[in-house]
Amino acid sequence: MTCLKLFSGDLPELINEVIQYFHYDYKTLHSCILVNRLWCRLAIPLLWEDPFSFKVPKNYHFIEIYLYNLSDDDKTKLNEYATLNNLLPSNTLFNYHSFIQRLNTHTVYDFVRNWVTTVTTSTTEGNTDLTYTQMRDFTKLIYKSLFLVFIENEVNLYSFEVVFHSIYSIDELEYFDGIFELILRNLNFISNIKNFILDFDEATDTIQKFVRFLYSNCNSISSLYFLLPTYGNYPLIDEDLSQIVKSQKNLKKISFSNNNFPLYKSLLLLNNPDCSNTLSTIIFDGVDFYNIVVLSEVFNQLNVLESIHIIYCYSLDSKFFQQIDNVTKPFKLRTLFLYKFNKILEPLLQRTGIYLENLGIIDNESRQLQQLITKYCSNIKYLYPMWFDKENTYLLFNLIEDIKQNLNYISINYYYFESSNVLQNLGQVLPLKLEYLNLSFTINTNDLEVFLKNSQNVFIKKFLIRNSKRKESRDIFPYIKEYIMKNKRVKYLAIEESFDGKIEELFSQKDKVKEFELHGIRVQNYNDLFINIYKFIKETY
Repeated sequence: MTCLKLFSGDLPELINEVIQYFHYDYKTLHSCILVNRLWCRLAIPLLWEDPFSFKVPKNYHFIEIYLYNLSDDDKTKLNEYATLNNLLPSNTLFNYHSFIQRLNTHTVYDFVRNWVTTVTTSTTEGNTDLTYTQMRDFTKLIYKSLFLVFIENEVNLYSFEVVFHSIYSIDELEYFDGIFELILRNLNFISNIKNFILDFDEATDTIQKFVRFLYSNCNSISSLYFLLPTYGNYPLIDEDLSQIVKSQKNLKKISFSNNNFPLYKSLLLLNNPDCSNTLSTIIFDGVDFYNIVVLSEVFNQLNVLESIHIIYCYSLDSKFFQQIDNVTKPFKLRTLFLYKFNKILEPLLQRTGIYLENLGIIDNESRQLQQLITKYCSNIKYLYPMWFDKENTYLLFNLIEDIKQNLNYISINYYYFESSNVLQNLGQVLPLKLEYLNLSFTINTNDLEVFLKNSQNVFIKKFLIRNSKRKESRDIFPYIKEYIMKNKRVKYLAIEESFDGKIEELFSQKDKVKEFELHGIRVQNYNDLFINIYKFIKETY
């Protein structure tokens, strides 16, 4: 089929398929734009669909390319704070703003704040005499100007994330007031969004007004995420959030994240005819089920529900299980992460274990847990995080051996303890191919060498090591070089080592990074490669 396309003149289509494969591999995409005009035209939209998400390197100058699209009057206002004439491009090759797909109010604010600091401290472009108030006003103006560019040019926004936390900045909510005014005058800006995230720590008047505006003007959301406050005007917010749920016509995924926010109305509204025939995924993250008594009623009405995820929730007691047991349809629990072993775990796994794919229990009773997982859970793909006391680490190896047919992600955390018992035996039981392996230990280099020798036939796409060093610890790098670099057993590598309160990343050692790259291994920042379980669930299901 590929050859037919090639000879029939479909080369651009084939190249596009290749470039799409590197969708989130920004380094490769940057290389693609240098090949020729066709490759550049295909790669640029992917690079510019969410530039505010770039973590490394922190390059804020793309903001200037967006500001190029402002009117002359708006540029004049900016020049009152800093001389931007030499910063803004004289022209652009693409309408870069048209490629934007995702916006997060907090990350935009964060980038703007850093860009303003960079510009105003420049001796050539900035005004280093700006007062605190002027800096604040300048930041607010840039923030609003960016949204003005996006709104006036009618970008086709796929995802909109409204994020406000007082711990970040007390200014953000005030800045959003100006953005809200722009949105009110341009209803199409969010009318067709598919992914919406509302993440806030206090129910303010602005939040309530925006939520009411949203459910009155947008019914296209397919993925809805509520990260809810622990205090505020609960009854009103609960009513408003439930109206968002009710107003959607094609809701496929919903997530609730909070430990004591009332979810009664929002859950009940999942019973409406639209949701009951479209909703396929529900995520509960940190939810307290103590006063939630409508689970049976809700789940019995959902006709196409394929995955349920419970991540570090509370009050998973007999009342909770009775509701689950009263669900007449298959209860497809795909994810279960608990802080500790729970007495309802056995009946819950007996009821749902066949569907379970992601499991982690931090504090557990080792022997019983291993027996339950082996008995009821044959489809585990993600084992994270798993702790067994030192006397029972053999149970960890037994567990991996029992479930390794589908096992693809493993995270083992013994960060403040010696690695001996685990590393001496882990290499023999690993599956031959892993997507992700994260090891947190106080590493003894002899044990590391044993592990690397025993796992020489294992390919690990993403390998993370977090080492809590001691004064007498030896350098682990020679062993990493000998068994990983030369054998090319890893695609992405991250190593973080700490000693005496200081943290050192392999990623920051440029000479070593280049050496790994020559062997086809990409070294990344540990936190960037680390899998956040909530994000993993959102992106996988």
